[in-house]
Amino acid sequence: MRRYATRFLFNLEDAEDLVQEVFIKAFTNIQSFDSKRKFSSWLYRIAHNTFINAIKKKGREPIPFFDPDTLSPHPVAKETADGKLISQEIKEEINNHLNKLKPKYREILVLYFLEELSYQEISDILHIPISTVGVRLTRAKTQIKKLKLK
Repeated sequence: MRRYATRFLFNLEDAEDLVQEVFIKAFTNIQSFDSKRKFSSWLYRIAHNTFINAIKKKGREPIPFFDPDTLSPHPVAKETADGKLISQEIKEEINNHLNKLKPKYREILVLYFLEELSYQEISDILHIPISTVGVRLTRAKTQIKKLKLK
C-alpha cells in the first residue's frame, strides 16, 4: 500500500499519513466489506478514494469530471507474458516518467505494472469497465513512449 501511495502522490510524508488513514478507514468500515469479493480490491478502492480526495484538496493536479475513456472504451488489450528482463525495463521507464502523467494514467500504470494487479482487480478498484482499464493502460504506455523520445 505504501508503494502505491508514494508512486501516486510523490510526497513521502503525505503518502505515509494517507496510508495510515486508509487503514483506519478500512478498520472503521470493515462491516461494509463484502466477503464475496477480494479484500485487497476493497482496500485499494479505499486507498484510491483517499488519494484522489487528497489531490483534490491540495489542488495539485486537476481531476477531470469528463472521462472520454469511460464513454468510448476499446477492446481490452491482450496481456503478454514477456521475460523478467523486459518487465524490469518497463518498470524502470514507468518510474522515470510517472510524475509527468495525469493521475488516471499514472494510477493505472502503478496498479498494473508495479502492484501487478489484473485488469479485473483494477476495474474493481477504480469502478471502471475492464475495457476502460485496457484503454487507459494503452494510452498511458503511449504517453510513456512519447516522453521517452523527448
